[in-house]
Amino acid sequence: MTTAATATTTTATITATTTTAVRAEEKMIVFEDVSKFYGEILGVNRVNLSIAPGITSLVGPNGSGKTTLMNLMTGLLKPTRGRISVLGTSPNDPQELFRKVGYCAQFDSFPRGATGREFIEFYLRTHGATGRAVENLTHQALERVSMLEAADRKVAGYSKGMRQRIRLAQSIAHNPAVLILDEPLNGLDPMARAEIIRLFRQLAAEGLYLIISSHILHEVDMMSDSVVLLNNGYVVAEGNVHGVRDEIVEQPMQILIRCDRPQALAARIFEQDGAVVEARLHDDRQGLFVKTRRPDDFYLLLNRVVLDGDIRVESVAPADDDLNAVYQYLISSDGGR
Repeated sequence: MTTAATATTTTATITATTTTAVRAEEKMIVFEDVSKFYGEILGVNRVNLSIAPGITSLVGPNGSGKTTLMNLMTGLLKPTRGRISVLGTSPNDPQELFRKVGYCAQFDSFPRGATGREFIEFYLRTHGATGRAVENLTHQALERVSMLEAADRKVAGYSKGMRQRIRLAQSIAHNPAVLILDEPLNGLDPMARAEIIRLFRQLAAEGLYLIISSHILHEVDMMSDSVVLLNNGYVVAEGNVHGVRDEIVEQPMQILIRCDRPQALAARIFEQDGAVVEARLHDDRQGLFVKTRRPDDFYLLLNRVVLDGDIRVESVAPADDDLNAVYQYLISSDGGR
């Protein structure tokens, strides 16, 4: 009798522990020993991650594995080995997965001739929304990304920044629990970037999981709750990584600003001593390459330029060569692979 009772108690304990583990996993995005190979080419290798609510940034140079991780999370790629769970749902169950997930890929893809409003409405109907629900959800998504005024114009006539925002609106339109965003800030002007970062923080405060890839370390510091640093398909560091730029002051950040008067912009940015190390015109004379060791001061200065209105800034984007040097510094500092 004692042996039977002990066995019963042990079974009950195992069942309770398993149930608790399952419930915990339903509140996380989990990678368990995940690898992805493209033939003999490594995508990611032996990834173990547990992602909690809030903003998690995937940081790394081109080819580090950021987009591969995102595509694995959304089921667009299948792992060579390992297991993935998104709030308790496997990417092998796409119908259930995309009730929970919104995905904004890095590259544009729009139905020919569609307006911004139609682009979102098409998407909502694939989720089963009908009638007034489609109208209300579309209006809400457009409002959150400040695209109501341009909603009935054709997407083909949008600027790059507007296309970026309408794709973001589509990804949040069905009120997902998880947002996976591949370089969502690329192509936005400084004021739009600040506005979208505020939206990300608001969504995170509402309990959403945001997984964002970014090249711009200044913005990662500003908006992230946690950071995953990738290099050559491996996770080399993860955790709460704030003020990372302070550790690499000897590595200037290079940024390309597209604007209508780059010479005038160059004159303005040198008004603040020390914010800019170097500035040079792009070959097409429609942009300015800037190197800075004080990105916080530089972005504040750039915001003032935009507010003044005498120079029209179209977009801000990192210049990869110098950022790769920054990542190499970080990776070597952390003892990475």
